[in-house]
Amino acid sequence: MDYIIEMLNIRKEFPGIVANDDITLQIKKTEIHALLGENGAGKSTLMSVLFGLYRPEAGIIKLRGKEANITDPRTASNLGIGMVHQHFKLVEDFTVLQNIILGAETVKNGFLKMDEAKKKVIELSNRYNLYIDPDAKISDITVGMQQRVEILKMLYRDNEILIFDEPTAVLTPQEIDELMGIMKELSKEGKSLIFITHKLEEIKKVADRVTVLRRGKCIGTYNVKDVTKEFLSEKMVGRKVQFTIDKKALKPKETVFEVKNLSMKTKGSTRNTLNKISFKVRQGEIVCIAGIDGNGQSELVYALTGIQHFDEGQILVNGEDWTKKSIRYRNSNGLSHIPEDRHKYGLVLEYSMAYNLVLQTYFTDRFQKRGFLKRNSINEYAKTLIEKFDIRSGQGPLTTTRSMSGGNQQKVILAREIDKEPSIMIAVQPARGLDVGATEFIHKQLVEQRDSGKAVLLISLELEEVMNLSDRILVIYEGEIVGELDPKKITVQELGLYMAGSKRDEVKV
Repeated sequence: MDYIIEMLNIRKEFPGIVANDDITLQIKKTEIHALLGENGAGKSTLMSVLFGLYRPEAGIIKLRGKEANITDPRTASNLGIGMVHQHFKLVEDFTVLQNIILGAETVKNGFLKMDEAKKKVIELSNRYNLYIDPDAKISDITVGMQQRVEILKMLYRDNEILIFDEPTAVLTPQEIDELMGIMKELSKEGKSLIFITHKLEEIKKVADRVTVLRRGKCIGTYNVKDVTKEFLSEKMVGRKVQFTIDKKALKPKETVFEVKNLSMKTKGSTRNTLNKISFKVRQGEIVCIAGIDGNGQSELVYALTGIQHFDEGQILVNGEDWTKKSIRYRNSNGLSHIPEDRHKYGLVLEYSMAYNLVLQTYFTDRFQKRGFLKRNSINEYAKTLIEKFDIRSGQGPLTTTRSMSGGNQQKVILAREIDKEPSIMIAVQPARGLDVGATEFIHKQLVEQRDSGKAVLLISLELEEVMNLSDRILVIYEGEIVGELDPKKITVQELGLYMAGSKRDEVKV
């Protein structure tokens, strides 16, 4: 059989870990081939080898039947291979257009030909329904829009083999459906797609074949139409996975967290990004803020956690006014925050895992004495959390956080925030980038927080997560709460209508 790409007997090692152990992956022309595995199974590493970011210790790569020596990403791109990385490779201070053409600029007499580039980018964005503003700065657009920029980067270079690394992790349900359509269209046009994901429904929707990796080894390749979600999850995790969440009956107590008439103006505009937001979260309940990305959720979280100032309103925690409290005060007095952007707000990537686990507590007597860090105490604490939260890495507490898989980076944040025993846990997309096994674990942890009497505020774009975890749903649309819903009494379709602004309630919270 003719394969467009063959990765034969690939071995890739890092200090203390074999990330890819004798893996063979073969991709047919024009197929959508899913690569499935737990966090740390070696999926992104294998694709980084194909894209020239890593050199393997053993194995060969064949492109259209001939051996290819892929030494770096430029070589990969010249051979027609493009990649959308899980953590976008964009320059925040550049415009959308500048990012798309970066490294593939058209130059005449020493000058950039931006008009031609802009015309091509607009044509591509219209053709694939990837609507973007070419002149917007990356720092000013949503993560969903940033992903469109990454896809347009590949299409601009006319890449024939397209690698999508966790492409739906940051998208709304509507954007996911659009992306699935785009992927099918690209396949029809003769492109071959490799799709790294943890989401079994998406594999069933869009992929032709799937290869499962577990702990660095290839478990097998299967025709998607011939296997069930349950079969794939068991192959991926090595055990049966529970897809539904068991929760005790709701027994909320006193109000822990109260937001009153919170408003925030948009930068450089008189319009409000948030408009008179009010709600309460009680002990022993999970309240979810649900909405389509870009309706004020991020700004609301920044206001609640102290990252951004707001114009009007009040925040109360256990009756205490926190409106003007510092971030350190909030973090040290009962607030935990799992941020939507783990790299920007959750981790210092060049620090060790151990140091990241004590980012908010290193100044306490437990971890320092007379201004000097107690490294042994920090490492012992890290080992406890590594075991408790099943965080996988090559060198344990000493592992540089940047070198860890996205899902294991997320577990570091979850371990740190849950271990603080908070009064209020603000969890933003907590299972983003996590496989089914890890998602099951994280959801159980949040439900345990709720069952032990903690207050949990969940912000999620995943309809399944919203419906499964929530005791109450507050829908946000264009910076306002437009509905308070009971997940037991509504359908996913109704929730979708509220999120799209088609329905409104008289909200009493």
